[in-house]
Order: sequence, then C-alpha cells, then structure tokens
Amino acid sequence: MGQLPQLSSPATLGDQAYAAIREAIVTGVLRRGEKVTERGLAESLSISATPVREALRRLEQDRLVERTGPRSVRVAQFGKEELREFTMIEDVLRALSARLAAEKSTAAQRRQMSACLDEADDLRNELRGVAPGSDEERDLVLAIQELMGRFHTLVDEAGGNAILLQMLHTVDAFGSEGRRNSALSQVRSEQGNVVDERYRQHRAIYDAIAAGNGDKAEELMRAHSHTSNTSRIETRFAG
Repeated sequence: MGQLPQLSSPATLGDQAYAAIREAIVTGVLRRGEKVTERGLAESLSISATPVREALRRLEQDRLVERTGPRSVRVAQFGKEELREFTMIEDVLRALSARLAAEKSTAAQRRQMSACLDEADDLRNELRGVAPGSDEERDLVLAIQELMGRFHTLVDEAGGNAILLQMLHTVDAFGSEGRRNSALSQVRSEQGNVVDERYRQHRAIYDAIAAGNGDKAEELMRAHSHTSNTSRIETRFAG
C-alpha cells in the first residue's frame, strides 16, 4: 500500500482521514480492488483507528470502498456497464453546470477560466517541441490535464449550486485516474488529433459561457463530456 499523507488538527481527524483516503483512491495511490484494513490505514496516516473507521463509513456511502470484513474494506471496482452509467450521470451534471455558469458567472470567474485556458495553451505549445514518449511529454500532458480539471472546477463553482457541486464531487471520484491514463494513451498513439479536438472544445465552452449562452454552453459541455468519458471507458477496457 502506498504511503498516505500525515494528518494534523485532532478536532477534524475524521474529515481529514476521509479526504486523504478519498484522494488516495482518486489518484490511484490506493488501487481499484486493493484490500486495506482500518489498522493499516491508521498506521499510514499516523492516527488512531476511530477516525479511519468514520472515514470508511463515509467512503462506503460514496461507493468508493466495499466492506469485506469487520475491519477491512476493498477499494471498489466497477464493470464496464456500471462505469458507463456513472458517466451518463456525469454528462448530464456537467452540462447543467455549464448552463448555470453561463447564466450566473461573474466577470472575475470568467477571467479565471480564461487565464486557466491561456496557461494550458502555453503548455500545449511546449508539448509540440518535446520528444514523443519522453518523461517531459508525460509531465506536460499531466500538467495540461490538471489545468483542464481546474477549468471544469471553475465552471462548476461559477454555477453556484451547492447540491450540484456535491453531486459532481461524488462522480468525479469514479474517473480521475482513468482520465489521466486515457489522455496519456491517446497522446502516445495515433489519436493525438482526437485529443487536440477535445482540448479545443474547452475554449468553445468558455466562449459560450462568456457570451451568456446557456443553451450553447450546455450543448457543448454535454458533447465534450460524453466524448471524453467514452474514450476513457474504451481505454480502460481495451483488450
């Protein structure tokens, strides 16, 4: 099991343990299907088992772990059809988020979105000059993907709906690792043009939001999310 971050502030250890274990699942430090114990997690986090037990109960409710024994769980795995259903939900939520952002975003929020895309554009220019398959290429692809994730977060926050944000927070946990693997796989294959097109879709979504066109923003985001999620599922279950 990978090393988890150390925690502090005893008053919120349950919340911190939940956040740390969830992040470990999302990033792949805890692998899908990996079996872990309350004691092992507590030792890794340098805390007692009580806040870990509380965190695992919450993660069970999120469907990110499955109980295998009184003091042990397994990081949840999902089949192709189940994952496809999760992504269908995500497509709808993302589209609604973009519509609300077009209707409710502030000028400051739109400037943040634009700056995020500008920074990603600069990295894309760097990417064109690096050797295919190199560590530098990998690092740039992941940095760009992180910025695209930031862009989506900014769109979600600009929508200003707390319930929608919570729902997106939940579905996000089912696909972060897959998104990274899918992007790296396609960049290193003959599908670089597909990645380029999906990348450019972010700018079109932003333009619709900046113009206050909720219908267009919703339409573009739904198509973008569906394409991205379909690619991710195909990459994961290839072969």
